Amino acid sequence: MKISKTIYCLILSVVFVGLVNSEMQAEEKEPRVLRHVVLFTFADAATEKQVDEIVHEFGQLPKKIKQIQDYEWGLNNSPEGLNKTHTHCFIVTFKSEKDRDAYLPHPAHQAFVAKLKPILKDVTVVDFWAK
Repeated sequence: MKISKTIYCLILSVVFVGLVNSEMQAEEKEPRVLRHVVLFTFADAATEKQVDEIVHEFGQLPKKIKQIQDYEWGLNNSPEGLNKTHTHCFIVTFKSEKDRDAYLPHPAHQAFVAKLKPILKDVTVVDFWAK
């Protein structure tokens, strides 16, 4: 039986759309999280005690701000030399943009930022939906 090129292309298109739709639905069902990545470079005048205090205070925010789902931090140890002077990385995880947006002006976060600013030389922030 001979199938015309038009019918063949139509069948392939329907199959392709079905596969893509199925994959998109699977992705939508997977829980996603919003990552808030913060990179710090501390001022040269910052003491080790001050930096340790900031790290400790940042780590206390999940206890004070209910929208924070998870929190991690670490020191740069990349051998590539591409950290642009950033030494500390913090990752704050949220379930939604609404939760992140509640975190930013939260009084506990603002108090932390006020304490941080005098010893901060540079900061980079990137937010993304984890896949």
